[in-house]
Amino acid sequence: MNSKRFGSKILAAGVALGLSLPLMAQAADVTVATTAIVEHPALDAVRDGVRDELKANGFEEGKNLTFIYKSAQGNPATAAQIAREYVGDAPDVIVPIATPSAQAVVAATPDIPVVFSAVTDPVAAKLVAGEGSSGTNVTGVSDLSPIDQHIALIKELTPDAKTIGVPYNPGEANSVVLLDLVKKHGEAAGYKVIESPATKTGEVLTAAQNLIGQADVIYVATDNTIISAFEAVVKVGVENQIPVYAGDTDSVKRGAMAALGFDYYDVGRQTGKIVVDILNGKKAGEIAFQGVSKTNLFVNPAMAAKMGVTLSDDVIARAAEVVE
Repeated sequence: MNSKRFGSKILAAGVALGLSLPLMAQAADVTVATTAIVEHPALDAVRDGVRDELKANGFEEGKNLTFIYKSAQGNPATAAQIAREYVGDAPDVIVPIATPSAQAVVAATPDIPVVFSAVTDPVAAKLVAGEGSSGTNVTGVSDLSPIDQHIALIKELTPDAKTIGVPYNPGEANSVVLLDLVKKHGEAAGYKVIESPATKTGEVLTAAQNLIGQADVIYVATDNTIISAFEAVVKVGVENQIPVYAGDTDSVKRGAMAALGFDYYDVGRQTGKIVVDILNGKKAGEIAFQGVSKTNLFVNPAMAAKMGVTLSDDVIARAAEVVE
C-alpha cells in the first residue's frame, strides 16, 4: 500500500474518533501535486491559495506535506507529460490549475483524487458529466466569469462603444466557451463582437493588432494564452486609444483599465478546502464542483486615461482596488 495513502487513512480514522485536525495532521505525511498550464499572476495566486489553505489546516511543507508544482509553460503536450509523471508518483491529491492542465490530468488517471481549479466550464471540458457530485475521482472549483456583468461594465464605462474585439485561443476549450458567452451577452446588449485568434503567446500581439480599426474596445477573457502575453494587448490599446478590459482582476495591475472578477487567491483557498476534505478521508466523487460567487471591481485610472477614457469619481469610489 502507498505509505502516503495509508497515512491519509490513519488521519481519517483519527477524525472519526474526534481528534483535532492539526494534531492528527502531524501523524501523516501527504503529497499534493499541483500543475498549471502556464505561469501568470492569476494562476500563481490559485497555487499559493491552495498551499496556504493546506497550512491553515495543519498540512505544512517541511513537516508533514510535500507540495509539488510544475508549469506546462503553455504547452498542452507538456501538460500531458506532467500528468503522466504525477500519476506515476502517486500523490494523495493532484490539483491541476486551468482547463488544459485539468483535461490532461483527468485523462491520465481514473483513481487518484483530482481537484481542479480555475476551470471555466468543467462540463464542456468533459471533466465531469454534469452538476452535482461526479461519482468519479474528480471535483474542483470553476471560475466561470460573469460575462453579463462584464458587458454591463463596458457599456457603463465606454457608452459610445459599438464593437468589442476579443483576442482568444481557439485551442483552449475554456476560451471557446467564454467567446460564445461574450457573443451571446454582447449581441443582446447591441454590440458587434469581433474575434481575433492566437494559438500561442507569440501570436498575441498580431491578434490584438488585427483589431485596430475594427474594435472600439478590447475584452480579454480568462484565456491563459492571451493573459500570458497581456502586455502586448495593452501596448496596442495605448498606442491606438482602444480601451482594454479584462476578465481577471490581476490583469488590471498589468495595464487593463478595468476588470470585474474574482480574487484568484480566494479561488485557491476555496480549492484548498476541498483538498483538505479529501486528505481527511472524503471521496472526491462525493463533492460537487463549486463556482465562485464574489466579484470585485478593479480599475486603473492612469491606464484608462492613456486609452482615452476618464473614469468617474463614482466608479473609482466603488472599486475594491484602484491601481495607481
